[in-house]
Amino acid sequence: MSLARLDIAGPVARLTLNRPERHNSLVPALVDTLKQDLARIAAMPDLRALVLQAEGRSFSTGGDVGGFFAVPRGQRRAYADGLVGGLNDCILALLDLPMPVLGRIQGPVTGGSLGFLLACDLAAITPQVFIQPYYTEVGFSPDGGWTALLPTRIGDAAAREIQLRNRRIAATEIVQLGLATTLVEPEALDATIDGWLAEVVAKQPGAMRRTKTNLLPPARRAAIAAALEMEKQSFLEQIDSEEAHHGMARFLAKSA
Repeated sequence: MSLARLDIAGPVARLTLNRPERHNSLVPALVDTLKQDLARIAAMPDLRALVLQAEGRSFSTGGDVGGFFAVPRGQRRAYADGLVGGLNDCILALLDLPMPVLGRIQGPVTGGSLGFLLACDLAAITPQVFIQPYYTEVGFSPDGGWTALLPTRIGDAAAREIQLRNRRIAATEIVQLGLATTLVEPEALDATIDGWLAEVVAKQPGAMRRTKTNLLPPARRAAIAAALEMEKQSFLEQIDSEEAHHGMARFLAKSA
């Protein structure tokens, strides 16, 4: 079974995280598949929109803590380099797409998977959705744009308070903060996405491409890439620490 699935129908691509039995938590094979699929999407000039979605109850719970813990100590840095580096590549690839990216978000978004939501142009969420960092609980360093992207979206003070307290952001506040476009009941989620698709596909493609390009000028894109790289380097420095090792063990014991 592929850990991500790409479906194309006419001018619309749908990219689905497909690891529902593990809440679509991220492992290298999953982010590598997403990277390949995003490269295919970018190379198809007739596509007019991408829907980013996930199977199961969760959208994605970020890096698979069990996957990290299973890697022998001394090898976790290399594992994290591939995983976080691949995640950064996916976030940048989503931001670079010349078409609207629509997020269909039906469940929790935690850890580094926040980067997927932050890379969406429009996002519809259900009441079951929440966002939470968990880094200061587990002993990891933030990735997925928590420090590289979130402060510019919601302000530095709000981003600090959420991360330092590991505060859970409920669905209503997610919309209030501007991190999602609209909050709908689960039964209205697909109709909302379909309505947006009808709108964006009907727009002039050249104007849409230029709008997307101008919204991410080269200097801003370079700054985001540099900030994501700084997140990765900080993550690599932390992952083999005693704090991270024992934090993962505690987290997994609580989750068992």
